[in-house]
Amino acid sequence: MYSDKVMDHFKNPKNMGELDDPSAIGEAGNPVCGDITYIYIKVGEKNGEEFLENIKFQTFGCAAAIATSSILTELAKGKNLHEASKITREDIAQALDGLPEAKMHCSNLASDGLRDAIKKYKATKESK
Repeated sequence: MYSDKVMDHFKNPKNMGELDDPSAIGEAGNPVCGDITYIYIKVGEKNGEEFLENIKFQTFGCAAAIATSSILTELAKGKNLHEASKITREDIAQALDGLPEAKMHCSNLASDGLRDAIKKYKATKESK
């Protein structure tokens, strides 16, 4: 049912946990299955461009929800905010060597959580 990559990221999630001093925390949930994810980002600046210096997650849900959040952190870390916000559920599924169709909604949690974190970061920055 799940690829070896999905199982690896489920059993050995990368970048799981909270950041001590995040720039923003994004949240996404699925009311149907009850899964919820929190994406913690730390934004840095290099050559006048903002990028994801660090990213972590906490996901409460199934194997696919945890694996998609884990791989998202690897895909997004080091990218500038624009590139990171463009990561799609298809990018996430492809990086995991595919997801069952019934679990594709889990990849939305991860990408939606990241976009929410970036949106909150930008809103906080603009209000200062």
